Amino acid sequence: MTAPVFTDGFRADLDTLLRWRRDVRHFRTDPVEPAIVEDLLDAACLAPSVGNAQPWRFVSVDDPERRAAIAANFAVANDRALSGYSGDRAQLYASLKLAGLREAPRHLAVFCDEGTGQGAGLGRATMPEMLRYSAVLAVHTFWLAARARGVGVGWVSILDPEAAAAALDVPASWRLVAYLCVGYPAAESETPELERLGWQARTAACRTVLPR
Repeated sequence: MTAPVFTDGFRADLDTLLRWRRDVRHFRTDPVEPAIVEDLLDAACLAPSVGNAQPWRFVSVDDPERRAAIAANFAVANDRALSGYSGDRAQLYASLKLAGLREAPRHLAVFCDEGTGQGAGLGRATMPEMLRYSAVLAVHTFWLAARARGVGVGWVSILDPEAAAAALDVPASWRLVAYLCVGYPAAESETPELERLGWQARTAACRTVLPR
């Protein structure tokens, strides 16, 4: 098979995609077509993984009671997080919309199966966390594929992961990596919402390369 040639136009489009990938918290309530979600899951499974272990496990959370349990989990965790701030920072935190759990038409919980036999342990004897990193790469791949199709994704991290796993009744070897709200964005912007609202601007620190 001949390797593809990626043009300047493709590279420019990829750069645009990366810039416009946003953490969405404001969703329209109209559904995402099931075929699109299936395509996104197929794309996620193209992500690299340590030892080709492919440890990601996607759970579609559709049951109203399970969704309500996740929302309650978020509320408790969010209140706890708020208590860690004071003054203006606490006031700003309280004003932020940090999840789209109520509006998003699809919920996907992403787990790492830390008991998987796939990959036969290759590449993770000294760094077992590589399994979870592999699941994160699947999330990022899903996210970019979704943005390319006009679908928004919000990553909810303000959760008690053990309580979330219990609410979703998953195998004991699965560890929560991400809880994703998926749907069409109510509005779109190239600038991250947390930057627009004054929480944290982007910095150049991520570009730091230390010579050794």
